[in-house]
Amino acid sequence: MNFKKQIEKFTPNNEQEIQDKKIILQYIEKFPHNILVRENEFAHITSSGFILNENLDKMLMIHHNIRKTWSWTGGHVDGDKDFLHVAIKEAKEETGINNVKPLGSEIVSLDVLPVDGHIKNGKYVNTHIHLSVAYILIVSEEERLKVKDDENSAVAWFKIDKLNGKYFSDRDIYLYNKLINRAKDINRNNEFNIGKNK
Repeated sequence: MNFKKQIEKFTPNNEQEIQDKKIILQYIEKFPHNILVRENEFAHITSSGFILNENLDKMLMIHHNIRKTWSWTGGHVDGDKDFLHVAIKEAKEETGINNVKPLGSEIVSLDVLPVDGHIKNGKYVNTHIHLSVAYILIVSEEERLKVKDDENSAVAWFKIDKLNGKYFSDRDIYLYNKLINRAKDINRNNEFNIGKNK
């Protein structure tokens, strides 16, 4: 299945996802030659993994060097059309974990996310848009964690009740709550209930 069909297959759950899916598909149509690479300096596709423990009551977050806040893992697809592979690779690189199990292979969220202008590797990166594709990833709390110094300053598990304004922005709270609820829905509908089969 090609990446555009994966996005077309995604079923939005609310007006935000309906609109963001439409915008993402329009950009794929308009920029087929560079929508998967950051050479498209206005908008490009990214893939992220929202990491939860097996009981779905804790989330693994990184303290992002550029955003200066706690954040999920993920990154630019850099031409890779296997978005789930990118999400898993980024999760491993950014947290030090080795064993990751996706909660299904389907996209669980589509979001158009603004990125403020910033300095990266000594170069200014202009304000732009991430056309975000997201997956739920399941990881044991026993996994060894390791900071990736060039991208984050800390890696830690948070109980989902810590998803509040003390640690996260309103935009992130909305997004992460959406992903937590999606994970619970998927788990509830699966024959294999991850919280009961450790």
